[in-house]
Amino acid sequence: MNTEVSDLLLNKHAVTRVPKSLGQMLLAQELISESDLERGLAFQARFGGRLGSVLVRIGALSESSLLSVLSEQLDLPILGGTDIPSDPAIVLSTLAQSGLTPEWWLDQEALAWQDPASGQINCIARDPLLPALGEAVDRAFAQDHSVQWWLTLNQDLDRLLDLVERALRQDRHNVLDEVLHLRELAEEAPVVELVSNTLSQSLGERASDIHVEPEERNFRIRYRIDGVLHTRLTLPRDRFDAVASRIKLLSGMDIAERRLPQDGRTSQRINGQEVDIRVSALPGTWGESLVLRLLPKEREHFTLAKLGMEPDHRAIFTTAITEPNGIVLVTGPTGCGKSTTLYTALEAIIDGTKKIITVEDPVEYDIRGVNQVQVHADIGYTFARALRSLLRQDPDIVMIGEIRDLETAQIAVQASLTGHLVFSTLHTNDAISAFTRLIDMGLEPFLVASALRGVLAQRLVRRLCARCATSAPAPVGEIADELAACVSPDLHSAGQWRQPVGCRECHGTGYSGRLAIYETIELIAPLREAILQRLPARAAAKIARDAGFRSLRQDGLIKAANGVTSVDEVIRVTGLDSTD
Repeated sequence: MNTEVSDLLLNKHAVTRVPKSLGQMLLAQELISESDLERGLAFQARFGGRLGSVLVRIGALSESSLLSVLSEQLDLPILGGTDIPSDPAIVLSTLAQSGLTPEWWLDQEALAWQDPASGQINCIARDPLLPALGEAVDRAFAQDHSVQWWLTLNQDLDRLLDLVERALRQDRHNVLDEVLHLRELAEEAPVVELVSNTLSQSLGERASDIHVEPEERNFRIRYRIDGVLHTRLTLPRDRFDAVASRIKLLSGMDIAERRLPQDGRTSQRINGQEVDIRVSALPGTWGESLVLRLLPKEREHFTLAKLGMEPDHRAIFTTAITEPNGIVLVTGPTGCGKSTTLYTALEAIIDGTKKIITVEDPVEYDIRGVNQVQVHADIGYTFARALRSLLRQDPDIVMIGEIRDLETAQIAVQASLTGHLVFSTLHTNDAISAFTRLIDMGLEPFLVASALRGVLAQRLVRRLCARCATSAPAPVGEIADELAACVSPDLHSAGQWRQPVGCRECHGTGYSGRLAIYETIELIAPLREAILQRLPARAAAKIARDAGFRSLRQDGLIKAANGVTSVDEVIRVTGLDSTD
């Protein structure tokens, strides 16, 4: 240790000056001679290093004697070998709390462990005087714990460093063994066959999602068909890890990571068609819950009529989507078919004369003749950033996957006011709430009133199975009154009311396929005035009803009267409370 650095005193929080150099102290205690000191200083000048270490290396001083003097000089206690932990797990646990990697500690030749009784952090190092080391340890521990540095023999430090390094190697070896074991399980023929059959069967049953859910003793596989989950398989829990590893391996996930959520994706050819599969893994009490979203690349071609739009709704919506500018919104909860409605609207107006650009997260289906952009929030490529760029691409029509924040809403309004037609979705329970939602985001009411051209709210109801549905009596009471409020009495009395039964064709559910029910808001002058005056949703809804607006449930009841779905299904989707 040279004379300049040896004047530093390292305590648990700071570095201060000490009065004597190490060389002076060693001479005063007659532990070395003048010639030993001169030889040590010459060696230090030529090769570097701490003076104390140099004197030990050239044989002028024992390490034990050096420690006793350093302890006095630095005011640091000496730690005997028997007081150093023999279990590396104790050290690794403390290192994990520091936020610094074990590799960093090993590179610094330093270690730390926590005293279980006092909570004090004990630290030892090859060179405890390194300023960067002291600062890093203080940042890691000093706010929550007292830090005590100790001096110890190099052989004791080496022994603990070796134990920790071997424990790390063993942990890595164990993780590697686990990964190899999981890979072997995932590649076993029964597991491969089970996962393949599950994918094939689910697609054959028109499932949109597969849920693989572990429990204490079993795990179950459920399909979401027409919006409702159906249990298809229950297997012993000991088979779950192999199935989960197979799914994670297919989707490019880390099969060894089971503590953090993960997302993955893959493309598979299933039942003769290409399918995109998006996989989500969420750690739970009994293991990871896996959800696979199935997205066939060749989707069914829809028209607005085929989606379930009644003629009057279709006329209002068609007028809105053929405007030269403005914003058209489709609202509803996740999974209600908003994206499908917008895709269908885009396909209805593609004529080769307009430039159409979409910004989506994620891009679910390819549309011929449309430029589609995928956002990547993890690298900062958000909806707002993508929109700012695409407006320089001279588009006529822009579709935004979702208006999530004020910045995106402002850019959408700006685009609509500068001659662009903007399609987007919004998460609200009904069409009327879209006005309030945009204003609550921070948009001025006059911008909302001037930019909006139409708002569509929707839900999905299941179609009755054509093979097994039977006649049902016409509803009475409040349901009948609600239907009568929006249609002629003839439809109610002459309605083809039907109810589900269940057969082999529909897997006993009584339903097969889905269609949408809608409520459509046309931005008439009184509604624009209500938005400008910030009238409550109830007042805006009354204005809309007076102009012929009907609710989601009323639209569903019309479809039930036409024998397309059942009254129970409409009530299941829309609830019992009146939309008033």
